[in-house]
Amino acid sequence: MMDAGWVEELDRRGAILAEIAEIGPVVPGSLVARMTRCQNPGCHCNADPPELHGPYWTWSHRRGGRQVTTNVSAEEAERLRPLIAADRRLHELLHQLETLGADETVARNRRVVVGSQPEEAGAKR
Repeated sequence: MMDAGWVEELDRRGAILAEIAEIGPVVPGSLVARMTRCQNPGCHCNADPPELHGPYWTWSHRRGGRQVTTNVSAEEAERLRPLIAADRRLHELLHQLETLGADETVARNRRVVVGSQPEEAGAKR
């Protein structure tokens, strides 16, 4: 008979896998909105208080082991936002699956088998 903890773990693993299946397309990276100042002395960005230019959106991600930063339009940033959020959620769910697997391994290794003897040094396997 399965104990309740094992059944809960199977249920949790199934729920995580079901959520992963529902995620859809993902895009790695992050979006940043930057506000800038120009070098024109008469511009409103140099006033007191300043009214900066922007926002200018950049998408940063890794490609081929290198950090890549790309300027994107506000519309493209809005399109990327849910895809990046989905990528983060996917990584969270994968971490939860890894944790479940590690916890299961630790629990299995802690179980004591009655009557088991440690292997003798040099014994053949």
